[in-house]
Amino acid sequence: MSEINNINDKKKVLLTGGAGYIGSHVAVELLESGFDIVIADDFSNSSEESLMGIRKIPGRDFPFYNIDICDKLSLYDLFEREQIDVVIHLAGYKAVDEAIKSPLKYYQNNIVATITLLEVMDAHEVRKIILSSSANVYGESNVIPVTEECETGRCVNPYGRTKWVQEEMLKDVFTADNRWNIVLLRYFNPAGAHESGLIGERYSKSPSNIVPSLALAANGDIPYFKVLGANYNTLDGTGVRDYIHISDLSSGHVAAIEKLFGKPEVSIYNLGTGHGYSVFEMLGTFEKISGREITYKIEMARKGDIAELYACCNKISEELGWSAKLGLEDICESAWKWHKNYINSNE
Repeated sequence: MSEINNINDKKKVLLTGGAGYIGSHVAVELLESGFDIVIADDFSNSSEESLMGIRKIPGRDFPFYNIDICDKLSLYDLFEREQIDVVIHLAGYKAVDEAIKSPLKYYQNNIVATITLLEVMDAHEVRKIILSSSANVYGESNVIPVTEECETGRCVNPYGRTKWVQEEMLKDVFTADNRWNIVLLRYFNPAGAHESGLIGERYSKSPSNIVPSLALAANGDIPYFKVLGANYNTLDGTGVRDYIHISDLSSGHVAAIEKLFGKPEVSIYNLGTGHGYSVFEMLGTFEKISGREITYKIEMARKGDIAELYACCNKISEELGWSAKLGLEDICESAWKWHKNYINSNE
């Protein structure tokens, strides 16, 4: 166990997509836990301002490479320059509605980039990787809460299918070469922001995620909040999801790194809270936290959305000792603080 207890000692972690919403929070968690990091990002779904926040919160610096992960030569150069021990692969597109409209864009970015990354890693004998996967791989599960043993591949949108293909690809890589050590983290619904208010989710006035939409409506930046579907077979008719605070999600990555320094294998974990909340529950909580009444309108459900999905997190709790600590009010409070900082800084 001594190696695992000291795995952060000068271990260098590459975060692809590390300037993005999830990546920036994972980066801070790693830096605060004593790891060295390298970030590779092309700002296609992020901002250079995130790097300032990542550096400021822990008071530590790190190398940054402005590259597209699909660019094999640039990625190869990064591995030549940096002594990478572990890769956390976060780069990729993630909006369900956009994936339905532009599936080829998602297959190119999410799958081709992963192939390129794995080839470059293998050439440099770096075979420890954590994949940013998604609960979308379960599709419309017949089992709620979903466990890691539930069937995957019954995806209801192209984004979910790209994540499923990534997972299957990594399983095949391990079957071909069992020197690899792989962790697949299936995210449920990350939300909220860092408690400092310095990093959070960057979005337009037409965001695809629920919490930014609530913040915009509460602040009067948009006329109303859209409730997308109210005829689901759920308690109040709205969709039910497992909303996990971004800080809890980030700490799950640090816990998962320990697994990479044990016996080589493919390990799969759900990253959620184990609780499902409806859209109306989320709306009510945000009204309470913000002190604002939020006008809403019920509209048609989005194609590719499902009624209910939340996690069973027993496996990660038992094997890695990780569990979510923060709840719905924490998510809304941090998101509201971030929104006011974010809007003011962009006016």
